[in-house]
Amino acid sequence: MSSPRLELRAVSKVYANDGQPVEVLHGVSLSVEAGTVTALLGRSGCGKTTLLNLAGAMDFPTSGEVLIDGRSIASLTEPELTHLRRTQVGFVFQFFQLLPTLTVLENVELPLLLAGARDSAKRALDRLRWVGLEDKASVLPYQLSGGQMQRIAIARALVHSPRVLIADEPTGNLDTASGDQVLSLIRDCATRFGAAVLMATHSPEAAAIAGVRVRLRDGRVESVER
Repeated sequence: MSSPRLELRAVSKVYANDGQPVEVLHGVSLSVEAGTVTALLGRSGCGKTTLLNLAGAMDFPTSGEVLIDGRSIASLTEPELTHLRRTQVGFVFQFFQLLPTLTVLENVELPLLLAGARDSAKRALDRLRWVGLEDKASVLPYQLSGGQMQRIAIARALVHSPRVLIADEPTGNLDTASGDQVLSLIRDCATRFGAAVLMATHSPEAAAIAGVRVRLRDGRVESVER
């Protein structure tokens, strides 16, 4: 039996606050298979974003393990971690995080350029075509609607065909129609590209596209619904 694409084993995270330890996550375990969507639910402050940062190898647990394709991120060297983040993990944020001075095409192409990939412009244009915004390749982000910016952000996150996609409130700033478009694309990220998608959301509509819904409460797993 193959390992899950993404796995968190009893992860805890402690931060220092005015010299005092604050435990944000308490022994959280979950796994995400390739080609599936898992939603993280819970009130603000329950630990969702911290968990996403750990899952995307942007931070490390105080205890426990995070594994991608069966390999613990703690075992990786700094160059290996950089390579992992640039080639195996994609991120979609609530506030888009597009660079304002780059065109749409340049924003999507950027992860490939950082990874030294070939044919970066062609591959970026292919992803823009997939999200239906090929005609916006030469414009700047400020000329786009919120829904369009999030679709560009998804194209950028998927341009290097990552094995894991991390999405933090991807529809939080969108109207219903734009949110529905973005959710359809995120679902396609799993079914079409085979990514293991881990998404934090407050939205019932977003949670509905997930095959697994994990509810956090005060840094602990309260329930798992399949």
